[in-house]
Amino acid sequence: DVNMDEGMIDGQKAMVRFLNLLASEPEISRIPVMIDSSKWEIIEAGLKCVQGKSIVNSISLKGGEERFLWEAKRIKRYGAAVIVMAFDEVGQADNYQRRCEIAKRSYDLLTQNVGFPASDIIFDLNIFPVGTGMEEHRQNAVDFFRATTWVKQNLPGAKISGGVSNVSFSFRGNNRVREAMHSAFLYHGVKAGMDMGIVNPSMLEVYDDIPKDLLEKIEDVLLDRRDDATERLLEFAETLKAKGKKEVADEEWRKGTVEERLTHALVKGIVDFIDQDTEEARLKYVNTLKVIEGPLMDGMNVVGDLFGSGKMFLPQVVKSARVMKKAVAYLLPFLEEEKKKSGDTAKNAGKILLATVKGDVHDIGKNIVGVVLACNNFEIIDIGVMVPCEKILEIAIKENVDIIGLSGLITPSLDEMVYVAKEMERAGMKIPLLIGGATTSRIHTAVKIDPNYSGAVIHVLDASKSVPVASALLSKDQTGDLYKKTKEEYAKARDEHANRREDKEYISYTEARANKFKIDWATSEIAVPKVLGNQYFVDCSIEEIRPFIDWTPFFQTWMLQGKYPRIFENEIIGKEAKKLYDDANRMLDEVIAGKLLTCKAAVGIYPANSINDDEVEVYSDESRTKVLHTFEFLRQQGKKGTGVPNLSLSDFIAPKESGKKDYIGFFAVTAGIGIEPLLEKYKKNHDDYNDIMIKSVADRLAEAMAEMMHYKVRKEIWGYAIDETFDAERLIKEDYIGIRPAPGYPACPDHT
Repeated sequence: DVNMDEGMIDGQKAMVRFLNLLASEPEISRIPVMIDSSKWEIIEAGLKCVQGKSIVNSISLKGGEERFLWEAKRIKRYGAAVIVMAFDEVGQADNYQRRCEIAKRSYDLLTQNVGFPASDIIFDLNIFPVGTGMEEHRQNAVDFFRATTWVKQNLPGAKISGGVSNVSFSFRGNNRVREAMHSAFLYHGVKAGMDMGIVNPSMLEVYDDIPKDLLEKIEDVLLDRRDDATERLLEFAETLKAKGKKEVADEEWRKGTVEERLTHALVKGIVDFIDQDTEEARLKYVNTLKVIEGPLMDGMNVVGDLFGSGKMFLPQVVKSARVMKKAVAYLLPFLEEEKKKSGDTAKNAGKILLATVKGDVHDIGKNIVGVVLACNNFEIIDIGVMVPCEKILEIAIKENVDIIGLSGLITPSLDEMVYVAKEMERAGMKIPLLIGGATTSRIHTAVKIDPNYSGAVIHVLDASKSVPVASALLSKDQTGDLYKKTKEEYAKARDEHANRREDKEYISYTEARANKFKIDWATSEIAVPKVLGNQYFVDCSIEEIRPFIDWTPFFQTWMLQGKYPRIFENEIIGKEAKKLYDDANRMLDEVIAGKLLTCKAAVGIYPANSINDDEVEVYSDESRTKVLHTFEFLRQQGKKGTGVPNLSLSDFIAPKESGKKDYIGFFAVTAGIGIEPLLEKYKKNHDDYNDIMIKSVADRLAEAMAEMMHYKVRKEIWGYAIDETFDAERLIKEDYIGIRPAPGYPACPDHT
């Protein structure tokens, strides 16, 4: 399966180049290639390259029959097979009847209208989780098996595929149950007529080797044989967990020297004995400063080496920093007293100013970088979030810092970073500038920021890269080479970027408007919202929000790369990811029990119509006489393939001249009310770990709340999808009707 859908690469060129490389390898070229993309132009470019039989992943009726037939005819022309998803204009097939209806309709269209060989049609009939505890999910596996059999009996030649791991989603974290469930599902799926299954072979147990008691309970759930099947399997799963390995507290390390104990405590993040061991070291060494420069820094050097080599992960490093801060806090009074007498001060590796730029309130990533740098003996001056350019420059000059680090998470932050670089150049500064944050990239830094500042400008991918970059910048031996190398690399990146842009064809705005996405508004039914105007939710239940949490970005915040829940199965980081997940859920339990955070939301739905092709008028009421605001949306101007429109968000709102009454929704959420006292407490206790943890948990709650409010809009407030059932995995994939564009992205410019 080859997928080249990535924002910063030319997917079409990458697909062609990669497939041509595959074709040049005799051993590889014999294997069927599945061309996987959400963009038709990339799929077609791939089809032109592949020798022999290929498979297209995928098409569906989601965009209507016309688009479905258009794509199918072209796939047939290239002699490829096709995966057909069980989707239609209404949505995803989630029961037996809908699976059969969509499969039959797709099959008839393909075989009768297109002349598609039945043997080249592969249906993905949607495998959904079982054992969720929700009544509507009881028949998920049974419906799949029944639909598979029906397709085999009624749609001759067609094949069946599916993502098997979805079925065990409810039992994430319990690999014993998941492996057995995958095996049992495949056994019954194959019996029903299933031809292909996507599954991790390392998470697949031999069917005959599954213990009988476990198999019985799994099949009770899969086949819906008992009303209490889910409860019985959950209870049994807990007994399997209990039989697993348990970590036993090993106190053997307490017998080592004080230096060994301090290093062990730092590496393992153990705070229990830190005051006791630090005091012992203080009494042993000539002065307090020697304790910091000696055993404590030695221990942190071990942490840095392990982190740099990938043997420790960010959550562990943050726990190490907590131990270090507590040790230093204990020594501080003694250190101050000794400094008064001697006038000595501790040496640090350099002074770094960190700031989240103006207009951006996100600081988790910046805080993590600060912790990692501080662990490596850099003095950190963190001036917070929403910091205007003049304040950054003023403090940098006043404090005589060695490096400035700018952070940003949202797209407008990129422009602010460019502005800061320009102002630094205008002020004649030469301080190295580090750029970081989720929205930043090496190519943006090279193309947009670096040309505006003659000093060193370096994009830092994550916290682990910040230490070697900062160290090199402040090293007399390395700084010149790093500066020269980076400037040359960024100049080359700019040239390559310019060449790529020259290759891309653009059309005029008039042509783009003429090629807009066309909807037959005369036959389109527009759901009338149940409630118009604003609604306020002043104290939303975190227990209600919790199931909507998408945990994958949480792990990314902590620099653990992997998708939830599969990340727990990772041999390298799985164990640490599970610890982090458990800590986060313990904190959530404390937040709920103590009512420590308050979540609020505002939702508003208003009458609206599009005007002038790319604009949307929002009205105060159904009379549509008073315009509250006019939104101006951009339209794609890249040259598209035949039949592919140049989209604008305004295309999806009924035009005023159509006479159709349409609507638009807005909402704002917050999950951070009450977080300040918690942050103050953690700061006072030198507890970076819980400081970052509560921020990352609150961040997830805010995103989950947005997802929950959107769900309520669809089902209750607007009510255009009242039959939608809660499915966490589908929510994460945004597999539902409706989108919520965020201001600040190209499709939805910031109107402030």
